[in-house]
Amino acid sequence: MSFQAYLDKVEEKTGLTPRQLVQLAEEQGFGLGSKATPVVTWLKETYGLGHGHAMAMTQVITKGDRISDKHVGSTGTHRDASDRLWLDGKDTRPADRTA
Repeated sequence: MSFQAYLDKVEEKTGLTPRQLVQLAEEQGFGLGSKATPVVTWLKETYGLGHGHAMAMTQVITKGDRISDKHVGSTGTHRDASDRLWLDGKDTRPADRTA
């Protein structure tokens, strides 16, 4: 499953786009450079996310919307179309940035 697909599933599970979750995390005092454990705990307790989905969202909250380019264009399980994640909702993602 691509990183983007994890974020799409988080959106399905919570009804919130990744960008909305980033904003809500900021309201809780989380953001770039935050420790992962409290963010993961908050996402699990508040939104009922499983560990993997909470970790994917935590990556975005604590490190931003860029991922390592080692999976971009690869054929591996965790391949992504871009090194930048789409945070504004799966239904608004341009066709060239599909998960």
